[in-house]
Amino acid sequence: MTTTAVTHIASLVTNDPSLGNGTPLGLIQDAAVVIEGDRIVWTGESSKAPATDSVLDAAGRAMIPGFVDSHSHLVFAGDRTQEFNARMSGQPYTAGGIRTTVAATRQASDEQLSDNVARYLAEALRQGTTTLETKSGYGLTVEDEARALRIASRHTDEVTYLGAHVVPPDYADDPAGYVDLVTGPMLEACAPHARWIDVFCERGAFDGDQARAILTAGRAKGLVPRIHANQLTYGPGVQLAVELGAASADHCTHLTDADVDALGQGGTVATLLPGAEFSTRATWPDARRLLDAGATVALSTDCNPGSSFTSSMPFCIALAVRDMGMTPDEALWSATAGGAAALRRTDIGRITPGARADLVLLDAPSHVHLAYRPGVPLVSAVWRGGERVE
Repeated sequence: MTTTAVTHIASLVTNDPSLGNGTPLGLIQDAAVVIEGDRIVWTGESSKAPATDSVLDAAGRAMIPGFVDSHSHLVFAGDRTQEFNARMSGQPYTAGGIRTTVAATRQASDEQLSDNVARYLAEALRQGTTTLETKSGYGLTVEDEARALRIASRHTDEVTYLGAHVVPPDYADDPAGYVDLVTGPMLEACAPHARWIDVFCERGAFDGDQARAILTAGRAKGLVPRIHANQLTYGPGVQLAVELGAASADHCTHLTDADVDALGQGGTVATLLPGAEFSTRATWPDARRLLDAGATVALSTDCNPGSSFTSSMPFCIALAVRDMGMTPDEALWSATAGGAAALRRTDIGRITPGARADLVLLDAPSHVHLAYRPGVPLVSAVWRGGERVE
């Protein structure tokens, strides 16, 4: 295999505190990275870089790990422009809009859905996202949920079964029957195509007892739990996530002290999704409170057609710094290493020997510019698995 060195990196974020300045970001100034195949084999000061087959001069730009977006909903058809317009005109957001997307998704062909996923993944890649999780949840029948997961698995290894997104209209009078479907025939059809199982534990969706039954059934089939928790109201989702050893509790907007303590002391990652609060004019999650309690925090886009139609991790970083109490260092860590933790991955989200060579070169001298220059396209080059893709 050939080797490539990227040299004269003004500021390299390794996310390895044993490197560089010893902070969680493991910053190395005037740095270099050596790639061999799909892996990083060396990092350090540019003046000490070993000889390689080829060299790329970063010319004083910053390099960061590829973003790890651990929560999205990309298998869908249609959009909800009218809903967004109404919301921006003063109408409140509820979970009911999901059913609009369900109707459009059921009517779409496999090719249309696959093309949509590919388009949004490419859009995210241009903005530096090299790993992206995505879910089902807009089919809500056995056939449509399995179809969504088959399509998603063509594009990413991080696939989540979310048959428990909302109770569909055809089960409006029999929610218990729908839970039986989700934990029975639908799970049987979907489990072979997914790594994770998720549930929207929220008023208007599924209560704590229903969520427990769904996640427990999924775990028995080998799927790892994650949960939409405490987005719209206070509720049992966070406590349930920690109790069941879920990889992540996502949203975490309305938290009691007990919720915060549980996340601080447990192994469940608190994934925050500021795009949703931006798009719904809702209360911002308090990242500072979680970080000060010792919780592991991830940032993600929640890219979906209803409540957060963005694929931009840099945008979410800027929101987290501006409105959620995070420092630029914390926000970047959460968008890279934090997302990797939410996916229980150690091979991504960092730039250190042995890690997958997922790299982003910024058209800026420091990662701080991601928040300092919001909305500006700062991604200059992207490598995924050692291959330059942008």
